[in-house]
Amino acid sequence: MDYKKAGVDIEAGYKSVELMKKYVKETMRPEVMGGLGGFSGAFSLDAIKNMEHPVLLSGTDGVGTKLKLAMVLDRHDTIGIDCVAMCVNDVVCAGGEPLFFLDYIACGKNYPEKIATIVKGVAEGCKMAGAALVGGETAEHPGMMPEDDYDIAGFAVGVVDQKDLITGEEIKPGDTLVAIASSGVHSNGFSLVRKVFEMTAESLNTYYDELGQTLGEALLTPTRIYVKALQSVKDAGVTVKGCSHITGGGFYENIPRMLPEGINAHVNRESYQIPAIFRLLQEKGGIAEQMMYNTYNMGIGMLLAVEPADAEKTVAAIKAAGESAWIAGTCRAGEKGVTLC
Repeated sequence: MDYKKAGVDIEAGYKSVELMKKYVKETMRPEVMGGLGGFSGAFSLDAIKNMEHPVLLSGTDGVGTKLKLAMVLDRHDTIGIDCVAMCVNDVVCAGGEPLFFLDYIACGKNYPEKIATIVKGVAEGCKMAGAALVGGETAEHPGMMPEDDYDIAGFAVGVVDQKDLITGEEIKPGDTLVAIASSGVHSNGFSLVRKVFEMTAESLNTYYDELGQTLGEALLTPTRIYVKALQSVKDAGVTVKGCSHITGGGFYENIPRMLPEGINAHVNRESYQIPAIFRLLQEKGGIAEQMMYNTYNMGIGMLLAVEPADAEKTVAAIKAAGESAWIAGTCRAGEKGVTLC
């Protein structure tokens, strides 16, 4: 008896690392010390010495049951982007710059080419975020997970000068809400998605005219990464008072997280066109509108609160970074929460 016969292929693990090295190398920043394969990732903090009061920020998350779609379609090249996005978007909500990222992949069986493809997506997400992929772990779990199954989670660390922290504390009545478009469902609410649509290759490969693509392509569209958009707003001289990354829990859970007591966010549903994937999901599933807004981002991946005088400048800066943005509402005095109008 040996480890391989017990279900863990050490040689496959070595091969996975070799295959992913070229992707990891593309994410390196000058602060990274050492290479891939050590027991820990080393990152120099010399670059933040010019900050008055540097504050470290962290975020950790996974992709959830969206992975089931990737498994059905045997398409694993974008899941890593989702994992990075879910972590770094939380970091930038506080005004931070992502510095580095680590991933953890658990699998029933280590197929080196599949693992390398997943990590290629992670590296792509890190490049979009400007973060270095400094390490990770691939764990083979025979007997605990089916051979073709896997799960992925990530962990991001960023930094912000304390004076630039986005806390929401200064939001006041009259402040403007600026929305940044999502790319679709992102990485939340897929347990409901999987109840509405059959999770078969035939179903996911069905083309829908209203989507302009197959259902699987629409649902696997990776989560947008908003690091460059927020940096562009900062570079434009705008002070972001509040920032909400709209993930699981939709509008009703996430938007209040950026609000102080006594402020109600009025979001104008007529300010934009809800993406077709949400209309299709609602229609096919017979889902109540409130449940849709309480589960999904409904086309808004991030919502910012800014001074009214800065609203147009904010929209322009976000568009300059390659994202779609618009004025979506206003803040009013009232019970802390969200009003859709």
